[in-house]
Amino acid sequence: MMLSAQERRVMRRFDMQLPASVRLGDSALPEVATETQNVSARGVFFYLDRPLEVGAKFEVTLTFPPHITFTDPVRVKFLAQVVRVGEPRPSARVGIAAVIQEYEFLRSESPEFLSAIENRWDTLN
Repeated sequence: MMLSAQERRVMRRFDMQLPASVRLGDSALPEVATETQNVSARGVFFYLDRPLEVGAKFEVTLTFPPHITFTDPVRVKFLAQVVRVGEPRPSARVGIAAVIQEYEFLRSESPEFLSAIENRWDTLN
C-alpha cells in the first residue's frame, strides 16, 4: 500500500512566514531573499523565482522570532537538500520543499541559552 506524501510526513509542520535568505550552490553567488511558508524540525518549504533541481544542496538562513524561541530572536543556518519542486505559480514563483541535513545556531547569549534552544529544537524531533 502506497502512502500519500501527507501520510509520510512524520514531523509536525508549522505555518511560519519567516524572512529567509537562500545561498544556492556556489558561495560566490549572491543570496536570494525569500520567505518560508512552513517549517518543521526536518524540513522547510518556501518559494523562489527560479526552480532548483531535486537533490540540489543549498544553505538557508532564517531568524526565529521571540514568540517561537521564548527568548531573544535566534538566527539559524541550515544545510538543506531539495526533495520536491512545485509547478511555477502564476507569479512565476516556484515552491521548493527541502529536507534539513544540518543546522547551526548563529547567535547565542550564553552557553545556557544555546543549550536551552538546542533542547527545545530536539523536542520537535
